Amino acid sequence: MIGRAAWGIPASMGASRRRLRPLVTGSPHFSEGKFCNTVATTTMQPGSTGDFVREARKGRRAGVPSSPVPLVTPQLPTEAAELAVTWFGHASALLEVDGHRVLVDPVWGERVSPSAVVGPKRLHPVPGPLEELPQVDAVLISHDHYDHLDLPTVRRLVREQTAPFVVPLGIGEHLRGWGVPEDRVVELDWDGTHRVGGLTLVCAEARHFSGRGLSRDDTLWSSWVVAGPRHRVFFGGDTGYHPAFAAIGAQHGPFDLTLLPVGAYSPQWPAIHMDPEEAVRAHGDLGGDVFLPIHWATFNLAFHPWAEPIDRLLAAAARSEVSVVVPRPGERLDLSTSTPTTTDWWTAVS
Repeated sequence: MIGRAAWGIPASMGASRRRLRPLVTGSPHFSEGKFCNTVATTTMQPGSTGDFVREARKGRRAGVPSSPVPLVTPQLPTEAAELAVTWFGHASALLEVDGHRVLVDPVWGERVSPSAVVGPKRLHPVPGPLEELPQVDAVLISHDHYDHLDLPTVRRLVREQTAPFVVPLGIGEHLRGWGVPEDRVVELDWDGTHRVGGLTLVCAEARHFSGRGLSRDDTLWSSWVVAGPRHRVFFGGDTGYHPAFAAIGAQHGPFDLTLLPVGAYSPQWPAIHMDPEEAVRAHGDLGGDVFLPIHWATFNLAFHPWAEPIDRLLAAAARSEVSVVVPRPGERLDLSTSTPTTTDWWTAVS
């Protein structure tokens, strides 16, 4: 059992600090041997270990749905729409912006862990096979945590797709080690841009951390702006609330659609994961129109009840008059002409 659990772990952990260090030290966001947030950030609140242990004992089961999560088989048209999104669960989504397709944080694996047999396991199946995706124009990665960067998925995308992987600094070295060709790797620092067809992809600031092994913050983390000639989308990846949301909105917004994380929050780590109320505030800072919540429903990564992120989000959104859509995993929403309505499907399984 131990041998099976350890199988593949070295490869999944990605590039070592020794390989990464020469490639990233020139960034202005790299200081004292690591990447840093622009505001003081701790991954755990000082003195919160006891609270963490108590919460872990009582809250882990609450993060699981009471019955199977309803899925939708993705229905993807031949031609990309002006503005549409298909949510696959957690932070994985396919964006359609002005006739282009962008795949964000694709994770088709069963576990978000270096091991195939231990670690957080999916709470629902993947809605559709990766191989059935149409060709995309770019693959965006927000950071190198296992629930956002998945080795088996990357290897399948190398075979099935031809698009570049556009990633924050350092993650390219993970990808090269996993067989992604050099000409398909684009690495950017915050405020860096890359053009794909008619789209401008902007690597934007986030407040988080990185690491796939014992060392931390050897690679950069980010959010993403996907800007077309007529529509703009903001993808938050994984982040705590930070003042730069307003600056991003002023420079790159307003946004027709924001995808912002609403789950895996805790009083023990408030700086690195937004809660739903902070996500609504960030949406406003960004100048967002329609809000699609991500980073919930698929993996049990904290101690709050499974559906609590959505219940809190909708209450906060109502107070701020924010338009929210909550698709089922696999559901495609076309926002080209109007905001679609979604049902409260999660209430039957929470």
